Amino acid sequence: MKRWAVLLRAVNVGGRTLAMADLRAMLESLGFADVATLLASGNALISTEQRDSAALEAALEQEAAAKFGFPIDFLVRDGRELRDIMAANPFPDAARERPNRLVVLFHRTPPDPALLDALAERYSVSERLHARGRELYIDYRDGQARSQLQPAMAKLGFPKVATARNWNTVGKLAARLAPGL
Repeated sequence: MKRWAVLLRAVNVGGRTLAMADLRAMLESLGFADVATLLASGNALISTEQRDSAALEAALEQEAAAKFGFPIDFLVRDGRELRDIMAANPFPDAARERPNRLVVLFHRTPPDPALLDALAERYSVSERLHARGRELYIDYRDGQARSQLQPAMAKLGFPKVATARNWNTVGKLAARLAPGL
């Protein structure tokens, strides 16, 4: 059995409400083992024989749309991937001093370097950014409330299928999937 972190995009924000008990019930109905949720922001842990992340994401999205009546994007990572994400953190100072302002933006595919270059050239943002694989680390030094980063990324056409978790949440997920971190 392989253990996965299941990250839902845009639930329990903007009127798209999904109770974590309903998410757990859906995951259990699909035959996943060791189902648990973490926080109310759309995080779950499952065990399954499935080894293909894209196939797992597609199956979860299909079932959720049928069950809940609205589309939900799912992104999954296994314990090794979360351990690697934690170890590769380019902003250890932010992880120590303001973990709630250090965010990992999970994508399906690696962020386009040309978009990151265009962001740096066209917009004056105070955040530090670092792309590694399918993740984009963002240090919101001044917080997210007044940040202009998300609107700038939207104007440049960054992929919409992405979901962010702060460092505290990434750490909790990693600890549950990859003990010993």
